[in-house]
Amino acid sequence: MFKVIDLFAGVGGLSYGFAHDDDFQIIAANEILPPMATAYSLNHPSVKMYNKDIKDFSISDLTNDLGIKKGDIDIVVGGPPCQAYSTVGKRLIDDPRGKLFQEYYRILSELRPKVFVFENVKGLLSMCGGSLIQTIVQLFESLGYRVYVKLLNAADYGAPQMRERVILVGTLLDNEFNYPLPTHYNPETGVIPGLKPYVTLGEAIGDLGVLENGGKCFTYATEPQNDYQKLMRANAPSELMDHNVSKNGDYLVRLMEALPDGGSPMDVAEELRPTSGFANCYCRLWWNKPSTTVTRNLGCVSSSRCVHPKQARPLSTREGARIQGFPDDYHFFGTRSERNLQIGNAVPTFLSRAIKDSVKEHLLTGKKTHKTTNKINSQLELF
Repeated sequence: MFKVIDLFAGVGGLSYGFAHDDDFQIIAANEILPPMATAYSLNHPSVKMYNKDIKDFSISDLTNDLGIKKGDIDIVVGGPPCQAYSTVGKRLIDDPRGKLFQEYYRILSELRPKVFVFENVKGLLSMCGGSLIQTIVQLFESLGYRVYVKLLNAADYGAPQMRERVILVGTLLDNEFNYPLPTHYNPETGVIPGLKPYVTLGEAIGDLGVLENGGKCFTYATEPQNDYQKLMRANAPSELMDHNVSKNGDYLVRLMEALPDGGSPMDVAEELRPTSGFANCYCRLWWNKPSTTVTRNLGCVSSSRCVHPKQARPLSTREGARIQGFPDDYHFFGTRSERNLQIGNAVPTFLSRAIKDSVKEHLLTGKKTHKTTNKINSQLELF
């Protein structure tokens, strides 16, 4: 069994695939935000959670509490908070969160796992003219890791969402690491034999009940209509959790009612158009396409495109969870805003599963530790 440490754990999106494979055991996790840490523990009660700043977390915690020593851990996974690199928000390299990769580096130097997975947003590739990603790669290489970099889209692996993420994988093993091959294709660009078409938003959330403005619902509208819904409901509780939305004013309701499928304020009467906001704000999602990237503001109409395709409201918390691939028995914790943050900041579970499969194949075929430190080639692939 391969032992895993989960850093910047959130609610367990990046580690989801590892947590649901009996060949892996997540030994411990670190998460600074109490509601996130609580949600993680609700879903992973056997994992030792260290709810504190990663600057205060080290191998000494693992040694004192669990007897873990350097070399005992096989895999470290983690995605340092991405706001400083995001192409959605402002990219500020002087944001302290933009330096957390150095803490990740420190933990790697202390634990020396065979493999690590480092996840971040697409904006990381272009920050500082591309020099930041090279700095991070070189820092990890200095520990003796062979580092691979690739941009992956979660929709290519079965998530009902267009969500691109940079995935760095570092290895001490001699065999090559191979990224997962896509399982799904975009029907708008042509059929790819052997692959499935993208999962649409309608396929992902179509069985969830209708919500009124500010409403909540505890029951399903229909029986599962497809494999995705069956998977999400496999161990569902008797009452549907988190299917609720905040109440919006009459003006916003009229605006949302007027939006066509996939529409923007430019598609409605001028008197209904907001006087401020970015081009992708106050926009309706498409029913027959994957969702755009879900954010922490998935329930806020004025945020990045998040209006339900068929109803005059933003997405519910549970719909956000469905889009991210969290099944209906997965727990979130805190206020609606805190739960939406937990969902919006997560890695889609389908992407995690695909990454886990590639890491597993790499570990099982690896024969010996990669010891060369002065002739390491980094591989930068843009998907």
